[in-house]
Amino acid sequence: MDMEKTGSIIQQMRREKGWTQKDLADRLQVSDRTVSKWERGAGYPDVSLLPELSFLLGVHIEDILAGGLDAGDLTGGNMKKSNYFVCPSCGNISVCTGSASVACCGRKLDPLTAGKAAGEHMMICEKIDGELYVSSNHPMYKDHSISFVAFATGDQIQVFKQYPEWALQARIANRRHGMLLSFCTEHGLFYQNV
Repeated sequence: MDMEKTGSIIQQMRREKGWTQKDLADRLQVSDRTVSKWERGAGYPDVSLLPELSFLLGVHIEDILAGGLDAGDLTGGNMKKSNYFVCPSCGNISVCTGSASVACCGRKLDPLTAGKAAGEHMMICEKIDGELYVSSNHPMYKDHSISFVAFATGDQIQVFKQYPEWALQARIANRRHGMLLSFCTEHGLFYQNV
């Protein structure tokens, strides 16, 4: 840990909020001299203050202590390069177009890595009435099913939630090219080009 870097991130985030050192100090119930000390790199905030400081500045505690924020990777706006996150506890789905810190149910989630679809994970795609009809022979049991299907093109993503014990199906407006993704609750994320 570097006191100067920690102080620099506190100062940067405080200024982004438009607060003076006294404004931040009043919110934390410390003196403005204490905030000044942190920002000069002459000391760290007390551990008991970190959760409130994190909340007020809108920065993770880890980033305060590390003294920096990770810049997101630019994807050039290509939605096919999005990251998918699935909570193992509740099954919530999060999608992010760049790098992000995502948490759900008290757990930090890692982005899923998609493998190439084969066998039962290969979606069946048929063109019907100007739409792409997606179905699958994958089992749809309570403990082993496809949780969601997503269709990503360069400029948009459509996500279709699927439910155990229902037949998997999705109707997607027909586009020329895209990536079809599916998430198996037992084996992870898969993709196939359409």
